[in-house]
Amino acid sequence: MKTNTTNPEFFEAKYRENSDPWAFASNDYEQNRYSEILHALDCRRYRRAFEPGCSIGILTARLASICEHVDAIDISPTAVRQARQYCAHLSNVSICCGSLPKDVPAGTFDLVVLSEIGYYFDRQELFQVGSYVAGRLEPSGVLLAVHWLGHSADHLLDGDSVHEILSRLDGLTPKHSERHAGFRIDRWVRG
Repeated sequence: MKTNTTNPEFFEAKYRENSDPWAFASNDYEQNRYSEILHALDCRRYRRAFEPGCSIGILTARLASICEHVDAIDISPTAVRQARQYCAHLSNVSICCGSLPKDVPAGTFDLVVLSEIGYYFDRQELFQVGSYVAGRLEPSGVLLAVHWLGHSADHLLDGDSVHEILSRLDGLTPKHSERHAGFRIDRWVRG
């Protein structure tokens, strides 16, 4: 079923109605998910990360603790304003309003984090977007995906389908996979 969940108006309405529509800042599930993301990133430092769909910047701030620089985008101007406020004290974070794939910052990355956004694309769109961002990874760069395993009327795909599609991207080698209560994490390396 095709829904209207990949347009800016859908997300902007969510953030105007509720400043944290998915409770990223307060939900124990989300806080645990962020900790597991950092653990799955193998306790290493990254030079430059890209986080599309950064929402209000909660994960962005956590990524800033392990990255020299984090570039983040979100499709909602309201979410971007909140993320900039939340991360204002972090000089190594840049947050812009934008969408995939047209607003990926210039240059290459050694980390791309796709968190809770893959299911807003249909299969073909996700494969194209995934191929584009994977192509922007440096050799030995990491693509990390984390998605909820439940079902929502807003989603075009479920979390397992998102990760199955991403696993078919050219040039990536699977390095880590884990399932938790409600979500999964997979990490691939380019090269």
